[in-house]
Amino acid sequence: MKTGTNEQDLLKGLANNDKLAVETIYKQHYNMVQTLIISNNGSPEDAKDIFQEAMIVLYEKAKSGVFELNCLLKTYLYSVCRRLWLKRLSQMQRTVAEVENMEDVVAVEEQLEWHEQQNADFHLMEKAMQSLGEPCRSLLEAYYLQKKSMVEIAGNFGYTNADNAKNQKYKCLMRLKKLFFDQYNNTQG
Repeated sequence: MKTGTNEQDLLKGLANNDKLAVETIYKQHYNMVQTLIISNNGSPEDAKDIFQEAMIVLYEKAKSGVFELNCLLKTYLYSVCRRLWLKRLSQMQRTVAEVENMEDVVAVEEQLEWHEQQNADFHLMEKAMQSLGEPCRSLLEAYYLQKKSMVEIAGNFGYTNADNAKNQKYKCLMRLKKLFFDQYNNTQG
């Protein structure tokens, strides 16, 4: 399986100490690694350490000039992080069972599938938000992302009171839900 041009560009950027390439790899893959570590007896600090070690491994491979990535970058990083974490667990004597049984503890395929589905759902939600239009998008962002009260929203959006703002928020939420599920059902069929 050949990897995409974008991933090859990221590897070249990493080898050349390109800050944007490093940031992109972090943004795209760190949460997956954090989920792996935390769900297997680790802490957020452990996840940062393991991801950093994996980035060093990837950097050294990319810098060598002979490294050929034959899978997705996500799969490679996940595999390296998983091995590093199992090694650390073994060193800390926190293993649950013999190393042969660790495959049961770290279900690679299930977690990757779950993570990929989560990412796909987030992208669909992002698309639904973009096609929602104004003022609904701004109203929902004000309430859910900026954590503004209904009184503040009523004042900012020109509604007569908080109840009217709440009704509008509900209508916008129903529109967003419909847009999301229309897209979701189109991708499933």
